[in-house]
Amino acid sequence: MIELPDLVAGGLAAGTLSALALGGGLLRLRRQQARQRAEIAALRTQLDGSLRSFTAEVEHLAVRRVPAAARQVAHPHLTVPGPLQPLTTGTSLGIALENVVLALQSEVAAQRTRVDAAAQAGMRGATREIQAALYRLQDALRGLQQRYDDPELAQTLFRLDHENEQSLRRAQVAAVVCGAWVGLAREESHLVDAVTGGQARLAGYHRVKVHNHLEPGTALVSHAVEPVAIIVAELLDNALRHSAPDTDVVVSLEHVHHGACVTIDDAGLGMTRDERDRAQRLVAGDDPILLTALGDPPRMGLAAIGRLTRQFDLAVDVSSASPYGGVRAVLRVDSHLLSILDPADRPPAASAPRTTRTTRAAVPDRPAAAHAYDTEAGVPEPPPGHHEPLDADGLPQRRRRTRAAAPQETPVRRPARAPEEAAAALGALQSGTAAARAAARNTGEGVHADAPADQTDQTDQTDQTDQTDNEGGAAG
Repeated sequence: MIELPDLVAGGLAAGTLSALALGGGLLRLRRQQARQRAEIAALRTQLDGSLRSFTAEVEHLAVRRVPAAARQVAHPHLTVPGPLQPLTTGTSLGIALENVVLALQSEVAAQRTRVDAAAQAGMRGATREIQAALYRLQDALRGLQQRYDDPELAQTLFRLDHENEQSLRRAQVAAVVCGAWVGLAREESHLVDAVTGGQARLAGYHRVKVHNHLEPGTALVSHAVEPVAIIVAELLDNALRHSAPDTDVVVSLEHVHHGACVTIDDAGLGMTRDERDRAQRLVAGDDPILLTALGDPPRMGLAAIGRLTRQFDLAVDVSSASPYGGVRAVLRVDSHLLSILDPADRPPAASAPRTTRTTRAAVPDRPAAAHAYDTEAGVPEPPPGHHEPLDADGLPQRRRRTRAAAPQETPVRRPARAPEEAAAALGALQSGTAAARAAARNTGEGVHADAPADQTDQTDQTDQTDQTDNEGGAAG
């Protein structure tokens, strides 16, 4: 039998082992709890750091990135700052923040377009009323010119009519920029008349020198007359404004392969590359026109040119410099916008410069050369069957062409007119034109067929109802 002391000893040993095992377990548990507390503290610290970083990133988005993104909608050359922490780029957080910027820009652009469309609609209505009032004032001034024959009064009325014409041009340009129709009905007119008509709308018209090298009778189709006059007026206005008052602006009318060109050269300061690029984008008419992008106050000339070039299939280039150090502007009118008028039946206006070319009937019949860039004016081409002399190898020798001898007759210079005589002549011209227009309206014949295209005193005016209908149709 087992003795009692042995049992007691065995029990004590078992209890001791159990106590040791329990103590070891408790020690491991405490160590595990300590590790867990350390991990929890580290996670809490990491979470606090992430929260601070996220808060800083959101603050950076609100303070720096969002305003820059909104400004970039109106000024594309500005840059939008990136994330505050570069490590967030490409992560889910970075992608989410970038989507916020893009959504903001999209909404700002949409709201900007809607606001600008509302502003243009309001300006269309205002310019419609202004144009109607200016047309009424123009009729009143011409009525006074018909009533009184005093040269001094005629000169005063002419100046008032010219000022009114300039105000009418500005209102018309604003209406065109806002999407309205040009508002005038025209007959087919000589291209040179459209150019001089645009010149007559400007304050510094006497500084413009027009050189006409077109074929006699070169004209514009009816729907292109007023757009060409507006474009020429705005290009000349820019040239006059940005050149010294004692310099001239030279205008040349030339035929080109695909139609005709009106080239305008000024002696101004020119433009920088950025200014030239922006001007070319405006006159091309490719970008949508927003009033808020035209400055304060809005400079609408180039924007109106862009609207008309796109609407009437014209082309304007302002990307090159003039030979005088300024800007060269070229308006190209393609062949489908040109027509021919008989100069005998419908001659150009008396004030228009005469062409330097001979009439078409005076040119002998011969095959037209594909390109005659190396021929001089006035030198006849070899007649059919004529051959150049051959060299030793049997190849034709090319001879340098010389200019035709100048005529021996000395041109007769006319004495300059006195201002009173010029005013009286213009007053008589205005009176005759207004009387013919009034007679045409009374007989229901509409616009007189012989009216020249767009001089200062020869602007064809549709009635206010037709103009309103046209502008309303364009706005729709």
